[in-house]
Amino acid sequence: MINLRTLFVTLLAIVAVNTFAAEPLKGNPGSGKTKTMVCGGCHGVDGNSLVPMFPKLAGQGEKYLLKQLLDIKEGRRPIPTMMGQLDSMSEQDLADIASYYASQDVSINYADPDKVELGEQIYRSGILSRNVAACTACHSPNGKGNAPAGFPSLGGQHPDYIATQLKMYRKGYEDDAGRTNDGDSKIMRTTAFSLSDLEIEAVSSYAAGLY
Repeated sequence: MINLRTLFVTLLAIVAVNTFAAEPLKGNPGSGKTKTMVCGGCHGVDGNSLVPMFPKLAGQGEKYLLKQLLDIKEGRRPIPTMMGQLDSMSEQDLADIASYYASQDVSINYADPDKVELGEQIYRSGILSRNVAACTACHSPNGKGNAPAGFPSLGGQHPDYIATQLKMYRKGYEDDAGRTNDGDSKIMRTTAFSLSDLEIEAVSSYAAGLY
């Protein structure tokens, strides 16, 4: 005969294990700051890099940052300058670093006036004839992204960096040597594949100038 008390306790234990396993990793910004000494050389002490080839991390969504750090560490997003940098870090370390940079304020950037008209058109309306969706759907009208959903902030980012990533996504549409870590939906690869260099430069400049 089944002992109902034992069965009940067992079920509670199973539920508890599943509940705790499902909880997302929580980062500690204070701890994260102490783990970013090496990061500061390229990305800036507060996450505001001065060199366009290195992205600003300040003010970026914590969920997005953690995903990118894990993707880099686990080889889903190969970046030559990041090779080996995260090998000794645990997931908790990466969560702490993501939390720290997410807590910082990104510095303001400015769009190139000559690229605003085309860039704004693409960012806010997309290109219907080529099935390019408006960027606002994921990155928000003010370029702040959607932190809970893991969509990155673009406002304040280096426009050259945004453009480089769009071109990498475009390459990744047909070639695994490009950027491919946008999930099974391939939303960024599909979007970037339909954009010309001129359009990429324009929308990157416009998005970077939002705040």
